[in-house]
Amino acid sequence: MERRLSAILAADVVGYSKLMEADESGTLEVLKRLRTEVFNPTIDTHHGRIVKLMGDGVLVEFPSVVDAVQAAVAIQGTLAGDPSGIAVRIGINLGDIIIEDDDIYGDGVNIAARLETAAEAGGISISSIVHESIGNRVEATFVDAGEHRFKNIDRPIRVFNWQADKSLKAQATVALALPDKPSIVVLPFDNMSGDPAQEYFADGMVEAITAALANIRAFFVIARNTAFTYKNKAVSVPDIGRELGVGYVLEGSVQRASQRIRITAQLIETTNGTHVWAKRFDGVSDDIFDLQDQITEQVAGALQPSIRLAEIERVKRKPPQDLGAYDLTMQALTHVWTLEKDKTTAGLEFLERALKMDPDYPMALSLAAWCHAQRSVYNWTDDLVESRRLALTLAERAADQNGSDPLVLAVLGTVHTVSRNFGTARILLERAVSIDPNDAWAWSRLAWLSAYADRPDVALQHFEKARRLSPFDPLIFNMYVGMACSHEILGDYDTAISYFRRALEERPNAAWIYRSLAPVLVSAGRIEEAQAAFDALMESYPNLTGEQVRQAMAFSESYMNRMIGNLVKLGLPE
Repeated sequence: MERRLSAILAADVVGYSKLMEADESGTLEVLKRLRTEVFNPTIDTHHGRIVKLMGDGVLVEFPSVVDAVQAAVAIQGTLAGDPSGIAVRIGINLGDIIIEDDDIYGDGVNIAARLETAAEAGGISISSIVHESIGNRVEATFVDAGEHRFKNIDRPIRVFNWQADKSLKAQATVALALPDKPSIVVLPFDNMSGDPAQEYFADGMVEAITAALANIRAFFVIARNTAFTYKNKAVSVPDIGRELGVGYVLEGSVQRASQRIRITAQLIETTNGTHVWAKRFDGVSDDIFDLQDQITEQVAGALQPSIRLAEIERVKRKPPQDLGAYDLTMQALTHVWTLEKDKTTAGLEFLERALKMDPDYPMALSLAAWCHAQRSVYNWTDDLVESRRLALTLAERAADQNGSDPLVLAVLGTVHTVSRNFGTARILLERAVSIDPNDAWAWSRLAWLSAYADRPDVALQHFEKARRLSPFDPLIFNMYVGMACSHEILGDYDTAISYFRRALEERPNAAWIYRSLAPVLVSAGRIEEAQAAFDALMESYPNLTGEQVRQAMAFSESYMNRMIGNLVKLGLPE
C-alpha cells in the first residue's frame, strides 16, 4: 500500500435531495455548470486532484494545505454570488491517506468527510492541524468552534469555521490575469449635485470617457455595462482589479450647478492602490465635450505616454449640435440596453425627443435603430417588416453622419444581420471591432451573426471574447442565449438547454427565450419539460404563430424548419 500525507477537501450540496425532488433536470444542469465553471478551474488553479465525484459532492486531494484552504474560500466566495442559490458545505483535514488505484482511504479522509457535516451552508470547517498549518498565509478568518465528536472517530476533533459572505466575493474569486497591454475600468462617477435627477449626467460622462478610451487600440477597457454593476457599492480598488483583471481604475465625481460643472477624477493602480494622478476640471455646460476630451487625454498619457494626442483626436465622438439632445440620449441609455419591451419603448420615447432637437445626432439615431430592431427580433410587434425598415433607415442615417463610430457600425451591422444581409453585416461588425477591439457588445453581435450563418464554433469564440471584456455584463443573459443556440447547431442539446436555463436564471422575465428553449427540449426528447416551456411562452405571446417566429429570427432554413416544426408539435399555430 502507498501512503502519503495530504490535505483532503470534502464537499457536498446543501439540500440536494429536496432540490432534486423539486426540479431534477434543472438541478443537474446547474450542478454541471458549477463543476465546469467554478469547481474544476479553481481546483486546477490550486493544484488539486479530484479523487471522486458523487451526485451531491466531491472529494479532492491537495499537496498543500494552504492550496486546499484557498481553493475552498475561492469556491465558497464565488458561489455566494451565483444566481442559482446553490450552497455547499466544505470540510478540510490534513492527515495520512492510503492510495489504492485512483482512490484514497484512511483516517484523514474520514475526518474531512465528518468536518464537512459540521460546516454551515456556504461555509468551511477545518481541523486544528489545518488551522495551525495555514497560520497567517490565508486571507480568511476561521473562528474556534470548540471540540466536536464525530461518528466513527474515536477522539474529539477541534473545529475552526469560516462562513462566506457576499461582500467577500471579490477576495474569494480567482483573480483574472492582467492583459498584455494597459487595462482600465472607468467606474461610475458620483453625482455630487444634490439632485438625483442629475444622476444621468454623471453616467453620461462615464459613458463618453469609456467610449473614447475603448477606441484606443493599445488599451484593454472593461465595458461600461460591467463597470456600472459597481454603482453605489463600496468595493476596494484592489478587489476590483482582481475581479476584472485590470491594472487601473478611473473614479471620480461630477457636480453640476446651473451652467457650472466641476469634475474630479483620479487614476489608481489596482495592484498597490497608488494614485497615478488626480485632477479637478471646471467649466460650463457648453464645455462638456472639451472636459471629456481633457480627462481622456490625461488618462491615456498616464497609462502609455507614447499614445499621441493625434490618436486621441481621431477617436473623439462627434458631439450633437444641441446639448439637450445629448441629455435626452443619456437618459435613454439605461432603458435601451435592458432588452425588455416596456423599457425599450420608454427609451425610444427619449430618443425620439432627442432627434426632434437634433435630427442628425449619430448616437440617438443608432440607439433608436437598435430599439426598432429589438421589436422585430423579440416579436414585440405585429409588423416585423416595418420595424426592420425603420431600424435600417435610422442606422443608415447614423452612418451617414459618422461612419467611423464603432457603435454606429455595430448597430448598422446588427440591423443588416436581422435583415439577413450577412455579407454586409460581417463587413460592418468586423470594422467596428477593428476600430474598438474592447467593444463587448460588438463582439457579441459578431458572434450572433456567426451563429445565424451556421458557424457555431466561431460564434462561441466571439461570445467568450465578449464575456472576457465584460464579465459582469447585465446583458450576459443574451450571450448565454447565443451560446445555447450555437451548441444546439452543433447538436449538443443538453449543453444548449443548460445555457438557455442559465439565461432565464439571469433574466426570468425574458419570455422570448422560451421560444428557443421549448423546441430544443423536444429535440432532446424531454417532452414534458418542452411542454412546460411552451406554456410559459404562450403566457407572454398568446397570439404567436410559426410564421411570426420565422420572420423574427435569422437562422438558417434547416434550423428554422426544425425549430418551428418542434413548436408546432407542442401546439403553436403555423
